[in-house]
Amino acid sequence: MNRREQREELEHMLIGPNGICADQSRGRALPEDPDEVRTCFQRDVDRITHSKAFRRLKHKTQVFLQPEGDHYRTRLTHTLEVSRIARTIARALRLNEDLAEAISLGHDLGHTPFGHAGERALNEIFPDGFKHYEQSLRVVDVLEKDGQGLNLCYETRMGILHHKYSQKEDTMEAKTVYFADSIAFLNHDLDDSIRAGILTPGDVPEEVRRVCGERNSLRINAMVTDVIENSTDTEIRMSPEMQKIAATFKKFMFSDVYTNPKAKKEETKVQGILASIYDHYLIHPDQLPPEYLRDMEVEGPERAVCDYVAGMTDSYAIHKFTEIYIPTAWSVM
Repeated sequence: MNRREQREELEHMLIGPNGICADQSRGRALPEDPDEVRTCFQRDVDRITHSKAFRRLKHKTQVFLQPEGDHYRTRLTHTLEVSRIARTIARALRLNEDLAEAISLGHDLGHTPFGHAGERALNEIFPDGFKHYEQSLRVVDVLEKDGQGLNLCYETRMGILHHKYSQKEDTMEAKTVYFADSIAFLNHDLDDSIRAGILTPGDVPEEVRRVCGERNSLRINAMVTDVIENSTDTEIRMSPEMQKIAATFKKFMFSDVYTNPKAKKEETKVQGILASIYDHYLIHPDQLPPEYLRDMEVEGPERAVCDYVAGMTDSYAIHKFTEIYIPTAWSVM
């Protein structure tokens, strides 16, 4: 046996009956010869990690637009935190850690510049509507590798698509990422909000602090442990008490952070920036990069422009807006 086959044999001992072993995958849309060293899910992890869309995540907003400071989360650090939480849960429940990691690393590849403010803006601008989880699947299926896509496994693709709204037929690994994403963003968004001075530790609802703890690490550990202890053979879930705590936590974050005027005062500018860029390239589609011109030939200019704008980082979107609409200084000789 080669190294991959040895690993696949080992997986049948390590992964329980509710997980997906790599040699049980439904495969790729375009069949490929197996790798001699890596399982199919390990290859998915590598393909996502080495993609251009993944690298761009480091310059995309998580919650706060262009915060001053080195320790605020970006879309990339959020993705890495989701991956670690998902692997912890998957290992404890004897699921496939590589599949959980692949889904985690790919789940936000389609996110826009400026976080959810950018997503809302594109949803209003693009005629077909815009959802980042649908765009994430489009990135790995169509846009990466100059229009060839990454040709990921079926289970990885469906986990990426459903990470926001878990489906009954999803793998247990995909359901794990659904919970890992929520645990990660609630806790690290709170941590960033306290760092930014938007909140103080005492603002956190008393029941959240009582059940989950006063510190970020304690809260994450409490929620992860609860998921591990309360999941069943067919369902990834929290205990009824933790479900109530998570709902209280989320309601608090929406009222005090995600819709906080102080935290979100710059977001009113996002609609104008992205709409202006979108309109410009719709009028001048010939100015799109070559890979998006190929996209346009197949699916039309609106789809190509939407793909281009959605893939921008925060700083690149601001740069393009400035380049297109802001006059440059000149001097008379």
